[in-house]
Amino acid sequence: MPDRFIFSSESVGEGHPDKVADFISDSVLDACLEQDPRSRVACETLVKSNCVFIAGEITTKARLNYERIVRDAIRDIGYVNADDVFHADQVFITNALTRQSPDIAQGVDARKAKGKKTAEQGAGDQGIMFGYACDDTRELMPAPVMFAHRLNRELTRIRKRTNLAPWLRPDCKSQVAVEYVNFKPVAIRSVVISTQHAASAAHRTIEKFCIEQVIKKVLPSRLLTKRTEFLINPTGKFVVGGPQGDSGLTGRKIIVDSYGGWARHGGGAFSGKDPSKVDRSAAYMCRWVAKNVVAARLAKKCELQIAYAIGHPRPTSIHVDTFGTNAIAERRIIAAINAVFSFKPADIVRQLDLLRPIYRSTTNYGHFGKTGLSWEDTDKVDALLKAVK
Repeated sequence: MPDRFIFSSESVGEGHPDKVADFISDSVLDACLEQDPRSRVACETLVKSNCVFIAGEITTKARLNYERIVRDAIRDIGYVNADDVFHADQVFITNALTRQSPDIAQGVDARKAKGKKTAEQGAGDQGIMFGYACDDTRELMPAPVMFAHRLNRELTRIRKRTNLAPWLRPDCKSQVAVEYVNFKPVAIRSVVISTQHAASAAHRTIEKFCIEQVIKKVLPSRLLTKRTEFLINPTGKFVVGGPQGDSGLTGRKIIVDSYGGWARHGGGAFSGKDPSKVDRSAAYMCRWVAKNVVAARLAKKCELQIAYAIGHPRPTSIHVDTFGTNAIAERRIIAAINAVFSFKPADIVRQLDLLRPIYRSTTNYGHFGKTGLSWEDTDKVDALLKAVK
């Protein structure tokens, strides 16, 4: 990359159709884990107009009312207005959930490998997963995606917890373009907000509110300049939104969920999957490792890639890239990582305490860069520093 460049990332709000689907899937997952921590869940959701379709494979001892779970999730998002076509109490729900295939289960269930005395859990699927951290922000995340998340989170806070803008509706999107010089954020060049609204709201009202009460309240003032361009509801009108305006699918916002396109992504979605699926748990693991490396100041940027084969208890490969920002030799960082962390699927679940109903809290505004999540802890800094001595 050149010394000076502009990079953009987007985020979407809780009422975006794809996020509605993600939230329903994660609500089903949490309901299963709350009663049965050993549940195997792969729940996919499709939403359109006034219909919800849930499908996938679930093996659990939990006794669940799936219809109630779906309606409560939609109600939590905020689709309860009298004019909502997609309404918590009025949607039609189709349930096509079945049990997990025994062919998959036999690869994932803990079993004794040849020559081993103890049983080990295998990976739930093959695949590659990435994790990333950098020193752009206090969350050790890339600035563009974190700024975009802040905008949507604030719109939701205002909509749910205040009466400042009663015309706000659940569907919204944001996008932030950040100018970098020598890989450091120096200015925000443009901010885009598209928010669904009541038909009675005037565009000028929406525009002024989003600039003064949202953008200027949550984005760093030092990065907002006279050259910053604000684009608020650029089409001029956004009344029809959510699943009424577009279909939504679980797992269709994987870049929003991760690093906003700044770091690589292995392609696997997160929502609706229990932690035996390494698409989710190993991506969390990679973020945990990368964040601790950066927090320990062993590098200013760190990207980790691991790969698995279905049913196999160990990664087939581990790769670390610090993009030339490493404070010590990369081989020493890699050795320290391998000394401190275990990448076996069962060990990932144990280290991050993943058999808990925590996943609804991950669905929106990215799965990384939040407080209260085990993979965001920087609790291995001392162990890493000790390992490199």
